[in-house]
Amino acid sequence: MIGVIGDILPLALGVAISPIPIIAAILMLFSSRATGTSLGMLVGWILGIVVVTAIFTAVSGSLQAGGEPSSARSWTKIVLGGLLLSVGARNWRARGGVHETPKWMAAIDSFTPAKALGLGFLLAAVNPKNLLLGIAAGVAIGGAGISVGQEAVAIAVFTVIAASTVAVPVVGYLVAADRMRGPLDRLKAWLQQNNATVMAVLVLVIGVVLIGKGISGL
Repeated sequence: MIGVIGDILPLALGVAISPIPIIAAILMLFSSRATGTSLGMLVGWILGIVVVTAIFTAVSGSLQAGGEPSSARSWTKIVLGGLLLSVGARNWRARGGVHETPKWMAAIDSFTPAKALGLGFLLAAVNPKNLLLGIAAGVAIGGAGISVGQEAVAIAVFTVIAASTVAVPVVGYLVAADRMRGPLDRLKAWLQQNNATVMAVLVLVIGVVLIGKGISGL
């Protein structure tokens, strides 16, 4: 169990350090429907993380039960690592350029809580980088040969860490809006400026780690 937690920690941090969802959550906190949209975003973000991780935990677990060789999981990690490296390289090439604000981000002030929930889910479950990290976490948990209860605990740990960077500003702002506005505004500006570089370095490192783990399991 401890080994599984160790395997998924860097993956959870990879999801957590996702500038776009954090920026979206901050923009919602500054919108006219701050409470409803920010909480909707947070719920959707958590659901997306849980759904992807749980599905691939179940898939990996069924392969484990079916007696599939461990080399299949090792090759899965290598492939996922390679895909993450390609995402990281693309982000690295995009760093330092002028980036237009996405249209959906410019329209956040008009979002309803339901639309915010959908956006949170999409950013967690469909965004390529987060999807790959969720799959990798599911493969690590499902292939570890632990009990269903331990798998649930591992998914919960992964989700708490992965969702923390969206949850903390949302909860903090709703509790102490006046004190949080300035720091959140500065964080948003920094993330908008350094989004590509942060993502590139993070994803490249995790991609290399996954490939290394995959190779060691062959």
